[in-house]
Amino acid sequence: MADAVSSIDTPDAQDEAEEPKKKRARKGGKRAKKGPFKRLALFYRQIVAELRKVVWPARSQLTTYTTVVIVFVAIMIGLVTVIDYGLNHVAKYVFG
Repeated sequence: MADAVSSIDTPDAQDEAEEPKKKRARKGGKRAKKGPFKRLALFYRQIVAELRKVVWPARSQLTTYTTVVIVFVAIMIGLVTVIDYGLNHVAKYVFG
């Protein structure tokens, strides 16, 4: 019976048989055949395709998220202001 470490270190015969054959690389790759405008158009099409996959929030969700962010920022501003005010008074008390 083989332990777990030795079974990880030795590859299966099936894995060795399935190694892909190396193809000859073209000189310049895929970009060599396309001009800069075709590459730019491809990039734009890919951006549009990715944006179509995005799940956009509904108006009510957007309003809720915006309200939560604004309230959180207001609380953080208040907290930093109080800490700054307190440290200012401590510094004035210590240093005169």
